[in-house]
Amino acid sequence: MAGPAPVGRILVVGDLVTDVLVVHDGPVQPGSDTAARITVTGGGQAANTAAWLAHAGTPVTLIAAVGADPAGRERTAELTAAGVRCAVRAHPGVPTGSIVVLASADERTMITDRGAAVLLAPDDVTAAVREAADAVHLHLSGYPLLDPRSRPAGLAALAAARERGLTTSVDAASAAPLRQAGDFLDRVRGTDLLLCNADEAAVLAGPGRAEEQATALTTAARNVVVKRGGAGAVWAGSVTSSVAGTRVPVRDPTGAGDAFAAGLLRVWCAGGTAADALAAGAELGAAAVTRVGARPSRSPHGS
Repeated sequence: MAGPAPVGRILVVGDLVTDVLVVHDGPVQPGSDTAARITVTGGGQAANTAAWLAHAGTPVTLIAAVGADPAGRERTAELTAAGVRCAVRAHPGVPTGSIVVLASADERTMITDRGAAVLLAPDDVTAAVREAADAVHLHLSGYPLLDPRSRPAGLAALAAARERGLTTSVDAASAAPLRQAGDFLDRVRGTDLLLCNADEAAVLAGPGRAEEQATALTTAARNVVVKRGGAGAVWAGSVTSSVAGTRVPVRDPTGAGDAFAAGLLRVWCAGGTAADALAAGAELGAAAVTRVGARPSRSPHGS
């Protein structure tokens, strides 16, 4: 992937789970059979973003929690093999989280059991941030903030990053839990960058044009990116910028937003402009939808 060379390590905090990916060509038939292709692979918004960062050649550490079970060991080993440094604690007696993803070319629906991910601990997160001497940025998946059991760890991650002088970003995660959470913007106030898709932006800023939503959300974060899928993305904050969508054949949209975040962060954290960061995000997001699954097929780079 083209772009500036990485200038330091990016820390990614959030969920590492198993994805049971169900890709169906036609509508799901309630109460009957629906033909599909089913695969079991690694998932989790934070883990996916970390995998795409490693794939693009950025030094990256994932901070997460799994169960002390075969799934947890497999998920951690997959990321290590892909070039991700893992600060992942395994919790005995609790299963690794799992998600059933119902995906078509146009949409994906997730049925979620976060499992051990809710046990992400503030002390573990804080220690991992302090020990990463080469870190320059911390990216937090919104999922820990949306669950009261993992929320203290998410807040601790942002606090530890600020204490070290790292820049910070947060992905808004998912529209439905955002509606239930209510005060999400208060928890991310002061963040350097907030990422959200069109549905999440509508929850956080109300209906309107993406440019208007992004500008409205800069009262909480210094910079805001609203992703519009195939229609591109907009950036508001210290500058205003946008990128047109890249039209490619869509096989599976799962993980496209995570890939977009990785491409964007890789360039922005290396000092690239907002326009260059958006373009890099669009490039990786487009690559993600052309394959089945939320992760790159292989990583040519190490950690």
